[in-house]
Amino acid sequence: MQVSFACTDHGLKAPRASEPNKQNASSPNATSAARARFRTVALIARSLGTFTHRHHISLKESTGKLTGMKYRNLGKSGLRVSCLGLGTWVTFGGQISDEVAEQLMTIAYENGVNLFDTAEVYAAGKAEIILGNIIKKKCWRRSSLVITTKLYWGGKAETERGLSRKHIVEGLKGSLQRLQLEYVDVVFANRPDNNTPMEEIVRAMTHAINQGMSMYWGTSRWSAMEIMEAYSVARQFNLIPPVCEQAEYHFFQREKVEVQLPELYHKIGVGVVSWSPLACGIITGKYDNGVPESSRAAMKSYQWLKEKIVSEDGQKQQMKLKEMSHVAEKLSCSLPQLAVAWCLRNEGVSSVLLGTSCPAQLTENLGAIQVLPKITPNIASEIDKILGNRPHSKKDYHN
Repeated sequence: MQVSFACTDHGLKAPRASEPNKQNASSPNATSAARARFRTVALIARSLGTFTHRHHISLKESTGKLTGMKYRNLGKSGLRVSCLGLGTWVTFGGQISDEVAEQLMTIAYENGVNLFDTAEVYAAGKAEIILGNIIKKKCWRRSSLVITTKLYWGGKAETERGLSRKHIVEGLKGSLQRLQLEYVDVVFANRPDNNTPMEEIVRAMTHAINQGMSMYWGTSRWSAMEIMEAYSVARQFNLIPPVCEQAEYHFFQREKVEVQLPELYHKIGVGVVSWSPLACGIITGKYDNGVPESSRAAMKSYQWLKEKIVSEDGQKQQMKLKEMSHVAEKLSCSLPQLAVAWCLRNEGVSSVLLGTSCPAQLTENLGAIQVLPKITPNIASEIDKILGNRPHSKKDYHN
């Protein structure tokens, strides 16, 4: 098993993006530590060659007879998830009422969606409470649902955040209480934690699974090297590795999902649950003529989004989206439907999380499944030409 991606700049050669550069890059201690860490991960990964054959199985997509929803494996695990899921970031406990949240979940479930995602930090835990209340009220079979939550920011105390064994165990117990569930299907590490050893994180996640609090675990906003390190630690100590990574993926954010993660998918079976397919609403077209008062970008906590939209780069994106709307017209669909279907074309994407604030918007986005077969290689090339941002894959570099 080769780990060519271990040599990339986003891996061990530099500090993690969220970590302050406390040591000079030329420091002998920093350099020797990085080299030792690299050798350990690389040697373990190479020794795992005998395990990788099981990942080269054919994973078939299935279609629900009544709903038309498509189901895929979560990475190369056996868990089947709807290719479209419903997220609760910003909306549940914040932008929408509890009644609208129930309407959204009902529409999603009746259309074959089985994946519902939340996090301990969303609306300070209120999103989990609302999600749990709706599940209990609707009396849906627990076995028909895939519920996921994320851990990292749990409270103000120093011990209530991060990925220490203490917070992973206590944080997950808190999430289960708010959700009124005995277990979640996937618990995600919501970001890397530079203050906690990788072995401790993997052991804590394995403990949570062995205790029946979760079925699987995954990562969110981790680099390819960090995910590979977690996998290597798991195999070294006979622990449970992550099965998927949550990553931002849309027309204007492509590098990680299209270049960095495919190698992980093929070699160790880590899939992608992508979020923000409409780039926080930018791709909906609602910002063509400025920022509407009722939009997310008009909220005080989203001043950064407003600044991004009105910036020079934001205006260039709007021009590209106007060209993309002609492609959508050609396919007899809306621009949001085209954007979501485009994300689903990626073989490593197990599911795309939708974040909607009204039933009509959710119904429209669910229609992306019918658009997916229409995105032929020629249409995909036309989209790449308009966007002008297709990242070079590793195959491109080798050719």
